[in-house]
Amino acid sequence: MKSVSLNAFPRVLGRRGGSKKLRSSGRVPAVIYGRKAQPQNLEVSAEELGDLMQHAASENLLVDLAVKDDARPKRLALVKEIQHHALSGKVIHVDFHEIAEDEKVIVMIPVETVGESEGVKTEGGVLEHVLFSVKARGMAKDLPEQIVVDVSPLKIGQSIHLGDIKVPAGVELVGEKTVTVISVALPRSEEEEAAEAAEAATAVLGEVEMIKEKKEGEEEAPAAKGAEKGAAKGAEKGAAKGAEKGAAKGAEKAGAKPGEKAAPAAAEKKAPGEKKK
Repeated sequence: MKSVSLNAFPRVLGRRGGSKKLRSSGRVPAVIYGRKAQPQNLEVSAEELGDLMQHAASENLLVDLAVKDDARPKRLALVKEIQHHALSGKVIHVDFHEIAEDEKVIVMIPVETVGESEGVKTEGGVLEHVLFSVKARGMAKDLPEQIVVDVSPLKIGQSIHLGDIKVPAGVELVGEKTVTVISVALPRSEEEEAAEAAEAATAVLGEVEMIKEKKEGEEEAPAAKGAEKGAAKGAEKGAAKGAEKGAAKGAEKAGAKPGEKAAPAAAEKKAPGEKKK
């Protein structure tokens, strides 16, 4: 990766209002950080940065950052992150990662394809680009801005894996070598697409039914609880009524009239010395 020159300035305006004024003046807020120095707020020319990005193959830029009136005016840095406005697409912030010339770094390298796959051209296959970027380790000067893969030889059912990709000397791709990056597959029929859509719809419907059943169960719970209480109360009343009937029957056997309580058993005994009539 060849380094390019970029001018930078110490940032004076801070916070949200300051950043807005800075952008309106044609500059972009930035920050530089690294292992050997504390993070520092900078600002760069939006026009100069835009020219660099326009002529670069990707946003992976290695820059010789010239900071005006700074104790270390020259710094080698990687563009770590570029933030864009959601609507306009304009650059609103840049992160620089300061590195040493002999320091190994890990960056995400975009993967581009060239050629037309034989499986697509002659067999009606579909080219599937699984990974659009891969992680690479190496010194910044050895890292490529992008990785270009020729897909012309690929037939249906064939794939290019991470371990199949050729990279410059001193660069290593990080990850499982068997991971698929690009493949050519058979096109799916209308029946398969319809079946997949129906399966997805069934799964959604099943979730809705489960939620509905749960809600209905929650609504029925108070009614069930009320029924249980009613049954207990009814049983209690029935027991009381049965006890009352039993008492009445006992009184009748003892010679009491209906509705009259039976006399105590002790009252039937004669007092000592009393004659029998």
